[in-house]
Amino acid sequence: MDLNKIPKLKIENARDFLTSLPDNVKPEWLNDVDTNFHFDIDGEGGGQFSVIVKDNKMEVYPHFEGEPKCKITAKEKNFIALLRGELNPMMAVFTGKLKISNTAEIMKYAKLFGIM
Repeated sequence: MDLNKIPKLKIENARDFLTSLPDNVKPEWLNDVDTNFHFDIDGEGGGQFSVIVKDNKMEVYPHFEGEPKCKITAKEKNFIALLRGELNPMMAVFTGKLKISNTAEIMKYAKLFGIM
């Protein structure tokens, strides 16, 4: 998976960003990926989502599905600012604007989700 070739997406709200991920990720980027992320995004365009990648396929659920390898919690405004590159990921974590349950897992796949 060449993470440097993943294009930046237009981001209006967290829900649209997360639900559009499967349509914007090339199948070859999913090779050898097996993970489950829970996103708990507080705000009008947020919600609770699971992004599951397995068997070269990405699926997004509008609820928590299965046991996560990593859970990301944020207010929607902070999540959008992070995705747009307006909020530094490390500062977001240090200031509590972004909570990550498994930093090793997010570091492996952050670019896939457009987080870093």
